Parts: sequence; structure tokens; C-alpha cells
Amino acid sequence: MAVRIRLRRTGKKKEAHYRLVVAEAAGPRDGRFIEAIGYYNPRVDPPTVRVEQERALWWLQHGAQPSETARSMLVKSGVWERFTGEPRPAPAERGAAERVAAEAGIAEAPTPSPATETAVGAAEEGPEDSPKDGNEESLAEGAADESEQVR
Repeated sequence: MAVRIRLRRTGKKKEAHYRLVVAEAAGPRDGRFIEAIGYYNPRVDPPTVRVEQERALWWLQHGAQPSETARSMLVKSGVWERFTGEPRPAPAERGAAERVAAEAGIAEAPTPSPATETAVGAAEEGPEDSPKDGNEESLAEGAADESEQVR
């Protein structure tokens, strides 16, 4: 039985809040669940996130796979750090990607591939410059025929 840690929507229409639940992966989003291990209320400022850390860690150790959203909640609560042993990522700073790239010795601007250059060159040439069949007269006649049909 594949088990996932995911969010279950509760609340009224347009007033959603969520429970962090352990449920069978094949079940529906709001269907039956095995255990509720936390909740998330995005409607207050700041949003409320509560996770029963011991139960979440137990389920992760026993093979439960978190959804992307559930994983981000587990990272924020510190459970994911305890599970993986990886330090919690620092909040994203402006320009952090450039600093990391500079430290790694990666050039700032990626060089375009030959396929990209070809596509750019083709986009600069308009369809007027090169007719598809190479017969410019047929294009002019076609345009004349269309103008006569409109009248």
C-alpha cells in the first residue's frame, strides 16, 4: 500500500483550510485518510501551520511520501531536516543565484545553442522575404484573386 502525506481541503466555499493527513496514494483528495498529523490555515495573517512532528517523522521513516506542498510544510516545521539530516535552506535572497554561479565558475550568460541561433535567424527573416514554393508570381496572383472575391 503506497502511503502519501498530503493536504486535505476542509472549510466552506471560498474559506478553505487544510489538514495535513497520511492517506493511501490512490484515494481521492478529500477521501478517507489514515491519520491527521497537522493543519494549515492560510486565511489568517500570518498563516497558521501546525505539524505533529513525532508522528510526521514516524510516517516518513516508514515510507510515506510527501506531496510537494506537504514537503514544503515539513521543511518549514523542521521535520524534513530531522528526517534527511540536511540543513534547512536559507530564505532566498536577491542575487543569490548569481553568487552561487560565480563561486562555481559558471558564466553569467548562457551561450545559445546552434539550434537556438537557427531559430532566431529564421524568425528575423519574414515570410515576405522567402516564399514557400519559390514562385513569387503565384503569391501576387493569389492576393489579387482574394481581393476580387471580397468585392
